Amino acid sequence: MPRPRKANAILETSKPVMPASSARPGTKSATLLGLLKSKRGATLAEMMDATGWQAHSVRGFLAGSLRKRHGLTAKSECRDGEDRRYRIA
Repeated sequence: MPRPRKANAILETSKPVMPASSARPGTKSATLLGLLKSKRGATLAEMMDATGWQAHSVRGFLAGSLRKRHGLTAKSECRDGEDRRYRIA
């Protein structure tokens, strides 16, 4: 017969949640957050150059990690003749 679990057993084994909008300094996530928080924002190409990631990885960060882990959303805007820019409002 299995032992009953403690009510708080799940809390003891779960990973600590990072505070919103923080990342360890020097990581690629921190680099992207810095670019996205700038007044001008960043294009997909700029984010790819800064991290060495491919386009689908940068988009995955914007859609997944940015929202789920950091609790932030990126806004995008595209002006005539310019590349789409992403930034955190």
